[in-house]
Amino acid sequence: MTTATTPETGAKQQGRLSDLMQRRPLLVLTAVWIVMILITGAIEPNYLSYGGMRNMILFAAPLGIMAAGQTILMLTGGIDLSVGMIATAAAYVAAFQDAGWIAILLGVAVGALAGSANGVGVGVFKVNPLIMTLAMGTILLGIFSALAQTAFKGSSSPTGFIKAIGTDWAWAVWVLVAIFVIFMLRRTGFGRLLYASGDNPVAVRLSGVRLWQVHISVYALAGVFAAIGGMMLVGRTGAVDLSLAVNFLLPSVAAAVIGGTSIFGGIGTYSGTIMGALILSVLNSLLGFLQVGQAVQNIAYGAIVLGLSWLYASTTGAGRR
Repeated sequence: MTTATTPETGAKQQGRLSDLMQRRPLLVLTAVWIVMILITGAIEPNYLSYGGMRNMILFAAPLGIMAAGQTILMLTGGIDLSVGMIATAAAYVAAFQDAGWIAILLGVAVGALAGSANGVGVGVFKVNPLIMTLAMGTILLGIFSALAQTAFKGSSSPTGFIKAIGTDWAWAVWVLVAIFVIFMLRRTGFGRLLYASGDNPVAVRLSGVRLWQVHISVYALAGVFAAIGGMMLVGRTGAVDLSLAVNFLLPSVAAAVIGGTSIFGGIGTYSGTIMGALILSVLNSLLGFLQVGQAVQNIAYGAIVLGLSWLYASTTGAGRR
């Protein structure tokens, strides 16, 4: 004997899903991640091996670190469309250095400088974050297009230290960044200020906080995260070019949104962003194993990202005001 599904039953089931995503969003995201791993493993059994899991981390680690910057920016109501070029710029500077620690310091300096410039534009001159960061990305593209023909002309070979960061130590670097970001957001006054700035900037301003200082600090930190991600990428690939990190812009935003961070500010966690990066890493491998064309791959990638983002936002209320 079968039981018919009534509208009331369907509504109750949808309500349970909504309640589950509100109370246990990481549980839902983890379940999605595991299901995608199993599907990918069914298509390509070697994906479930140590090598497959390692490749997943090698893709997810730089993405997750760049998405850390997007997460803290989105908490304040901002975003960074220059993340790909900041990462590429840092990779260029680091790849042409002979000493590992000098390469790291210079790469981080590039990210901090570019990020600070974004923060000054947004916080001091009140330029819309979309416009400011898009312009910054274009400026960096022009600068490094010229430098690639002069100061950075010829082949580059990252130091062994940079290569280790991009391969063997990728997971460790990501863990350290994750601990730092999660602790900052949960346990520090600056983290609470980021949430407050995105949730009610007027109240924050009236309380005596100089929001322009917050914007400069958070954009500079996001630039540092982008630089770390770029150096990890050049360490993994062993070569740098102007398109090194360009394709990480959309995924870095999508990882944060899939993880529950609202583009309107004030809502989100880096724990969710981590799961978003892992989900996108599996998705990237799945589409690769299906051997679809680049056009179809872009359509499928965008559709799945939008679908997951919409599902999470609609059931949790993220992004609503």
